[in-house]
Amino acid sequence: MRNIFGRWLAAIQAYASAGDPQSDIAAKVALVIVSNQPFYPLYLHALVGAAAWPAWLTLLTTPLFASVPVLARRNPFAGRALMVLTGTANTVFSVKLFGAQSGVELFLLPCALLGALLFRPAERLASLPLLGLPFVSYLLIDSRLGAPLMKVDASNYASLVAINATSVGALTALIGILAAARMAAK
Repeated sequence: MRNIFGRWLAAIQAYASAGDPQSDIAAKVALVIVSNQPFYPLYLHALVGAAAWPAWLTLLTTPLFASVPVLARRNPFAGRALMVLTGTANTVFSVKLFGAQSGVELFLLPCALLGALLFRPAERLASLPLLGLPFVSYLLIDSRLGAPLMKVDASNYASLVAINATSVGALTALIGILAAARMAAK
């Protein structure tokens, strides 16, 4: 059993290896998101019951996150850009599904962090739109998305904000740990 787990872990690590430090961060973050995405709808169902059915639609972005390591090996800039684009798009989509009052907009923070960390100084000009995308999304989404698909009592929103804030904190900490490891390896 231990050997099977070791081989499985080695295969995941090989898949997450993209060849350069910034792409490795993007790939690892993407795979952590992929591994957690199936649980998010379950958490929401536990909190608000059947009204959380739109949470299952968030799985539509799973293939995009899963393809970040592959694309990053072929074209590092494109792979890292896909990470920021997919994260931001998933967040905007989630705001439409759950509403801004759910706190899901907080996921734009790690998207902005990735937009700042994943690109080299020589790529800064080309990456500026990716850095700005989470900010522009935040400014535009509330007024343009209309009513959320998920309808819950106002009393449930505190729990939704708590789960989303905790997830954002964990994701931001992961990005920080990966970036610190990259800096220590220099």
